[in-house]
Amino acid sequence: MPQIIELPERPYVGVRATITMTTFGVVGDRIGGIIAWLLGRGVAPAGAPFFRYREIDLAGDRLVVEAGVPVPSPVEPEADLFAGTLPAGRYVTEHHHGHPDGLAAVHDRVRAWAAGKGLAWDLTEKDGTEHWGCRLELYLTNPMDEPDPNHWDTELQLRLT
Repeated sequence: MPQIIELPERPYVGVRATITMTTFGVVGDRIGGIIAWLLGRGVAPAGAPFFRYREIDLAGDRLVVEAGVPVPSPVEPEADLFAGTLPAGRYVTEHHHGHPDGLAAVHDRVRAWAAGKGLAWDLTEKDGTEHWGCRLELYLTNPMDEPDPNHWDTELQLRLT
């Protein structure tokens, strides 16, 4: 069952790309490198790595997505990495246990639940594209520890207005 929680601002280091539904690896494959880069600078991640969905145009199969890793305090990035901050606010959260292929259905259920409660997302729509203030999938399972994606845990966090 989705819940509403209050979250503070959270700094992170990430990489951004424009992808399609079949090219998630362009950003997803960068998470391990970001973590290694941070650890090489003596910075331990301050939470689970995530995908942040900035723009979603499913009809055009175009997404602007970030792969990010939370950090305890802002870090000076290098190369194509950037420093960002997840905004504070009220978020709807939901837990998913299972293959990432099931996340679309979880998102649909969360959106239906929120609509039934009259909640409004930090979201604008323009020309068929959703522009999200903060829509996250946090990956709680380390694939090195659990290689079977059917046993992975993911937390959705979608910011409300």
